[in-house]
Amino acid sequence: MPPTSLEIIAAVIFALAIIHIFSVKYFESIANRSDKHAGLFHLLGEIEVVFGIWAMILVIFMFALSGKESTINYMNERSYIETMFVFVIMVMAATRPILNSVITLVKKLSNILPRKGATGFYFVVMAVVPIFGSLITEPAAMTLAALILSDKLFSQGISKKLKYMTLGALFVNVSIGGTLTNFAAPPILMVAKTWDWSNYFMFMTFGWKAMVAIFINTSLIIVLFYKELSQITIRTSVSDKTAIPFSITLTHYIFLFLVIFFGHYPPIFMSIFLLFLGVTYAYQQYQDRLMLREGLLVAFFLGGLVILGGMQEWWLKDLISRMSNMEAFISAITLGSFTDNAAITYLGSLVDGLSDEFKYYLVAGAVCGGGLTVIANAPNPAGVAILKSHFEDNTIDPRYLFLGAIVPTVIAALCFIIL
Repeated sequence: MPPTSLEIIAAVIFALAIIHIFSVKYFESIANRSDKHAGLFHLLGEIEVVFGIWAMILVIFMFALSGKESTINYMNERSYIETMFVFVIMVMAATRPILNSVITLVKKLSNILPRKGATGFYFVVMAVVPIFGSLITEPAAMTLAALILSDKLFSQGISKKLKYMTLGALFVNVSIGGTLTNFAAPPILMVAKTWDWSNYFMFMTFGWKAMVAIFINTSLIIVLFYKELSQITIRTSVSDKTAIPFSITLTHYIFLFLVIFFGHYPPIFMSIFLLFLGVTYAYQQYQDRLMLREGLLVAFFLGGLVILGGMQEWWLKDLISRMSNMEAFISAITLGSFTDNAAITYLGSLVDGLSDEFKYYLVAGAVCGGGLTVIANAPNPAGVAILKSHFEDNTIDPRYLFLGAIVPTVIAALCFIIL
């Protein structure tokens, strides 16, 4: 069946949104030279608002071509569970009690390693925290790792090359680090129930290979930037503000794990989150500013991606059904980088009669390509929102992010193919 006019328009708008993603640096430079419309160009230079803006443009076209009822039905049929979940997890994981406890754990683990100081600390943050994502979900792991890197490493004026290599490796490590279980990584979550993939299956088929890739990626950066890292003094002390009672920290973790447990049920986890906000307000002396603004921007980004991505099924699903195993692997890496890797695996789950080998290569490619762009994996916008202030013009250049993630992506791909 040939595509409708609206589907073609949606594909064009989606392509323009991707071009916009790679042009944010250009809009920021215009904003710095403009007096009258600086605010508008700064807005267009915010990565987090790109897909939300273009989704609104698509909705306008839908109203014009399909009418109010059809547009509202399409919007209601989209699933915004992941969007809401990432927002909630990002805000909760960034609270002082949880962040301080993770920093303390990272410090203790880094002291066990043969290499002390910045290199040991760097290894734990870049390797161990992403693997923890299989338990606390990838958005939580991304938020915690990015916050720690922001405060302990990026704030010390490290080189631009190390920043982008670290960012690229972090995105890849988080993307594959959630594959030890069947609920933590968005691409896995999309297929686990349909294909009956258990936690045991995930660890034996994907998880241990992901761990090998993560250790190699992190070790390679440490070797390449050993001189620079060895000259950095990591301040491993936690916040010296009001001491946080154990009961407060425990309460925060209970809320966090309740949200994770009910992650498929927005009415429940949103209710838990609202109660959590009440607790943070009651004990403000143990809190820093909640990351509500950053979380809402990330939710706006992901919500826009859901609306735009839903109109791409007409060409993506057909494309996936025609691929060989290796074509599926390579295409999942490339297409997933520009359409969201969870969307790729979801569309794969809709195709009947796929072999077990095809399923493996499709999912492996999707998680491997999760670090190449901001939109490749749902937690990536959270990392961008936290770390972008350490880059020139407060903007992460998508081109350098892509370059920084290429080597970790290739290493992850080789591990999933060879091991």
